Amino acid sequence: MNLLIIDDEPLELEQLTYLVKKQYPNWTIFTAEDVVEAKQLMNHHSFPLAFVDIQLPGDTGLDFCEYLRINDINTEVVLITAYQDFSYAKQAIRLSVLDYLVKPVIESELLKMIEDFLEKKAYTQTKSVLINKVLEIVHEKYNQKLQLSDLAREVFVTPTYLSKKFTETIGVKFTDYINHFRIQKAKQLMIENPDWSLFQIAEYVGFSSQHHFSNLFKKIEGTTPSQFKENH
Repeated sequence: MNLLIIDDEPLELEQLTYLVKKQYPNWTIFTAEDVVEAKQLMNHHSFPLAFVDIQLPGDTGLDFCEYLRINDINTEVVLITAYQDFSYAKQAIRLSVLDYLVKPVIESELLKMIEDFLEKKAYTQTKSVLINKVLEIVHEKYNQKLQLSDLAREVFVTPTYLSKKFTETIGVKFTDYINHFRIQKAKQLMIENPDWSLFQIAEYVGFSSQHHFSNLFKKIEGTTPSQFKENH
């Protein structure tokens, strides 16, 4: 998937690129230091998602959002700023941006926002009936043993084709999507069922090993399941 990052600070561009690439290495990331450069990139590439700094030289990030809206360009925008100014937030809401993050960007918040985008994209932007069918199965049977080969047989395609199509459409590999979905379900269960043990949580969402669950949870969320449970 193509991702556009617009920021006039090279270090911010580098940091955001690093955080996204660490989690989504297959994504193609384009960077621009102002809106003019960003528009030039958009003449040659489509971007389902863009991270846009509000304070830019020349046209602002909000001007860029207005440009997308006027020209009916289907790009979801996450505004990023160093200023906690409610007037910006109000304009962001008016322009229907996906999210609004304050610098310095926290990795866990950034990744959570991307997960929300991917889930939304899967249902509202995906044109593939095949992938939507696979997502329905995953969301219904996520706590069972799910193999790509089994799903491929269920939707009448080869595993190789399904793997390629899934990654192209959703932007992440099939296994990574399931793992992220299971972790989000685990977080929900921990909040709703504080008396459940981590073993129960791990087993309920489809992990055969609590150790694997804990390691994956920390990798994705930046904290251990125990710490998350304690904080919530």
